[in-house]
Amino acid sequence: FQRTEAPRPPGGKDLHAYPWDKSSLKSMPVDLQQFEKLDAYALKVNVKNSVEELVTALLKQARTDLEKVRAIWMWICHHIEYDVVGYHNKSQLSSKPIDMLQTGKSICEGYAGLFEQMCSIAGIQCMKLSGYSKGYGYKMGQTFTGDSDHAWNAVYLDGRWHLLDSTWGSGAVDDSFTKFTFRYNEFYFLTHPALFINNHFPDNSNWQLLKPTLTLKDFENNMLHNSNFYTLGLLTAEPQTAVIRTVNGKASVSVDCRSATLFKFELKGTDEHGLMTLKKHGMKLDIYPQKTGSHKLQIFAKPSKASEDVYNCVLEYVVECESVDKAMRFPKGLHQPVGPSWFTERQGFLRPSHPDPIIHTNDGRCSLTFTLGKDISVLALLHCDNSSLTEDKRRQHIMQIHRGNQIELKIHLPHAGNFVLKIYAKKKSDPGNYDYVFNYLITCLNTEVKWPAFPQVYSKWAEDYEILEPLSGLLPANRNVQFKLKMHGIAKVLVLADDTHSLTQSRGCWEGTCNTSGCSEVFVMVQENANHSFYSHVLKYEVESQ
Repeated sequence: FQRTEAPRPPGGKDLHAYPWDKSSLKSMPVDLQQFEKLDAYALKVNVKNSVEELVTALLKQARTDLEKVRAIWMWICHHIEYDVVGYHNKSQLSSKPIDMLQTGKSICEGYAGLFEQMCSIAGIQCMKLSGYSKGYGYKMGQTFTGDSDHAWNAVYLDGRWHLLDSTWGSGAVDDSFTKFTFRYNEFYFLTHPALFINNHFPDNSNWQLLKPTLTLKDFENNMLHNSNFYTLGLLTAEPQTAVIRTVNGKASVSVDCRSATLFKFELKGTDEHGLMTLKKHGMKLDIYPQKTGSHKLQIFAKPSKASEDVYNCVLEYVVECESVDKAMRFPKGLHQPVGPSWFTERQGFLRPSHPDPIIHTNDGRCSLTFTLGKDISVLALLHCDNSSLTEDKRRQHIMQIHRGNQIELKIHLPHAGNFVLKIYAKKKSDPGNYDYVFNYLITCLNTEVKWPAFPQVYSKWAEDYEILEPLSGLLPANRNVQFKLKMHGIAKVLVLADDTHSLTQSRGCWEGTCNTSGCSEVFVMVQENANHSFYSHVLKYEVESQ
């Protein structure tokens, strides 16, 4: 082993542009698959007598300088645990490399010192750096004063300086700072300097390896993106400051990402006071806190392909709310995200007529259409917080109309207010239950609105039948009512009131009138086969009381 000459200070060719150019998470090309054998070997090395012997053993499988640094990095990250006891009681703490090998414990100072010594023995230039960090105990928006609180390393590879942090690569301490858990984190190996600056601010700004360099004030104000943010393929988040002030009771956050990602959020531990929509490359969130003061906002994410339902926290903000927008109180049944997205497309709902999450209606009526990309049955429900109607009754305020692979949902609201339209689906070939797919928020401020339900539909009413009139499920008393129904493949249609009326077929529709006097209900019945005298109920109307 040759001892290394004095390291050169960082200069022009070491610098990376800031802000991050979204190219790579690392400062040099690294193929992790090529490290698999070396990583496995380094984890198994078990030498505790001297640092020299340990390095000798590790380098048996390493040829290039990059491989040597990798072997040292892997060994430290998997064999040295953070000394939470020593951190609290400095007299029990040793950062001497040989003591660390014996105890297998240290704090950041020791990790960085051991890394520097092992690189030096391996003939690789390495510097121990110190500075401020946004690590354990960091509070959003805080300022940094006094001595530095963390240590990490720079290594010289392929003619350039690169940054790494083996303390944070090895695992994490719990919130009470009493327990350390080994949890390897690849992110902190040769991290791109424009990302490293996110939570590492060196005493000597040249070691940011950035052009331009950031001031301490920039560092304090900048949004903290933890490593999950980048490892999940997220690119940027707006706003870029940790504290957001509401404007007229509203605050907005958006995230851009490379590939389809699912998101969740919590404002003071609940997702009730917001409206989140998924975008093809990210998400948008509008927050409407219902109390003034400062609130913690957390955003979680997981890749859409992930099998387990584990969301990782990727962003934290503080929302300062000065005034509350009471009009934006959402119904409890509203489920995040709201509105259609790439996710609902995957479930078979294509080309939505309403791409936005909120549908405003002044007269209490609206109509949504989708093209169904799969052979699915759809179930739609209306939910409202303080409605006197049962779920079954509210369900009758939605009518489904199918035309080929198009579905229309006609909605007549029973009263003004905020409603959640919940949409479920299942494969037609599937006998099981419907699965929830997505929901919309429907708002109607017009207090005059009071639409009756649609007629009740029986199981014999085929999916592609259509009611042209009467759409109202409540018919006027003592009146002649015109019927026009689109139905095919049947022999005869009767309308059963006090008397029986036959409808006649013309141009694909069954038409006729019926008188509602003397009855409280009207049924429509069909005879499917002219040779049988059997009739099935397909529709039921109520008649207004006298």
